[in-house]
Amino acid sequence: MADEPTGNLDPETADRVFDSFLDLKILNTSLIMVTHNQELAKRMDKVYELNFGKLIPSSPDNK
Repeated sequence: MADEPTGNLDPETADRVFDSFLDLKILNTSLIMVTHNQELAKRMDKVYELNFGKLIPSSPDNK
């Protein structure tokens, strides 16, 4: 579980951290990440939004 893992990082370091999360996908490892960064969310397979205390499924590209 990662809570705003790239929130205080410069863009280059944030990309490296996120790429390491994507490497977990190869190992069939689940990752739960909380972020306010919409660009980062677009790179995820599944996205859920927290809306008034309820998790709402959303598409990664927010369609």
